[in-house]
Amino acid sequence: MKRVLAIILGGGAGTRLYPLTKLRAKPAVPLGAKYRLIDIPISNCINSEIQRIYVLTQFNSASLNRHIARTYAMAGAGFSPGFVEVLAAQQTQESPSWFEGTADAVRKYLGLFAEWDVDQYLILSGDHLYRMNYGDFIQRHRNTKADITLSVVPVDEQRPSDFGLVKIDKSGRVLSFSEKPEGAALKAMQVDTTVLGLSAEKAKVSPYIASMGIYVFEKQVLHDLINQASDRTDFGREILPASAREHNVQAYLFNDYWEDIGTIEAFYNANLALTYQPDPPFSFYDEKAPIYTRSRYLPPTKLLDSHVIESMVGEGCILKECTVKRSVIGIRSRIEAGCVIDNALLMGSDYYESPTERLKHLGSGEVPLGVGANSTIRRAIIDKNARIGRNVRIVNQDRVQESTREELGFVIRSGIVVVIKNATIPDGTVI
Repeated sequence: MKRVLAIILGGGAGTRLYPLTKLRAKPAVPLGAKYRLIDIPISNCINSEIQRIYVLTQFNSASLNRHIARTYAMAGAGFSPGFVEVLAAQQTQESPSWFEGTADAVRKYLGLFAEWDVDQYLILSGDHLYRMNYGDFIQRHRNTKADITLSVVPVDEQRPSDFGLVKIDKSGRVLSFSEKPEGAALKAMQVDTTVLGLSAEKAKVSPYIASMGIYVFEKQVLHDLINQASDRTDFGREILPASAREHNVQAYLFNDYWEDIGTIEAFYNANLALTYQPDPPFSFYDEKAPIYTRSRYLPPTKLLDSHVIESMVGEGCILKECTVKRSVIGIRSRIEAGCVIDNALLMGSDYYESPTERLKHLGSGEVPLGVGANSTIRRAIIDKNARIGRNVRIVNQDRVQESTREELGFVIRSGIVVVIKNATIPDGTVI
């Protein structure tokens, strides 16, 4: 894997994940009580012995830069020499515009990538949840002498138009690629049950094969494709459909859990699925392929006569006489007596308030960090540093599907209430 350079695409403004992306880049969105989305592809790279990693981002990259600098100082963290470096969009005289798509982002830094003596570029997305040994993926690419290899996964008929879909032959060669097709174009992409070792039973349940947004390019092939036409700005819409006709493009079938965390609903469901027992679809409990993140050296979580059911609780939390059911509780969370947290995601806090500060807030009628006494939170996401008052009910009692109330500190997406980072929800509020 020493002959591979990894390039992680941080995505655009992340509008479908808004307001979680209001103050941070999409790869910096917190995940699973203590991680961030970017930890997934970087950890997969490290576990696959790929240690030269660039992360391309454009929007709100300050917290992402900070997280990567504090977490992945490779030599200092005990890894063999390597790097993880953020490349933010920049304007130059030769290229005055920002990133205009995934391929354009790579094009603008192609000169830097060309300096590395490597054979392949591994291009990854920064907002997916999965665990993969990229070594197997790259080995198939080399064995088939491919110009490009796509990692693909079977998907059902619920939302195939959300993905780039491929048609492949029996050997796994990609015959065509269609980005988010609909109607007749979607029907034409249904899978042939004999391809790539996919069983007839599996093909019946999942009749489409979707690109995971994970690609291996031969170095020179990528340079040629990027430089051929400057108007081709996106891999899925332009580069890959044309490449399938002109190059040896292969597919690598991935047979494990993979989730595209592109929307609030997908993000919420993926987090809560981590709590499922006895066999969650994705687990952080794998010693052979750990997911790395920043070491914070927080104290153990303290549970004071609390009832916690099928939940994940991060470090440094204090839960007092409350009930937490099938929820994910982030680092430094403070939940007071009488609270019920049910099927919710609390991202926690970036800092603590001392007992003196908390009493001062309460004495002056202000709301301390965390969740105040006798509050109920159900089917909601509470972003970092939020202040939830006493006797608050965040339950979407009117079953609203979509609403934007940022002036009040929250929005509703797909029926899920999202309290914005740093927001304050006053005592007695009902949402």
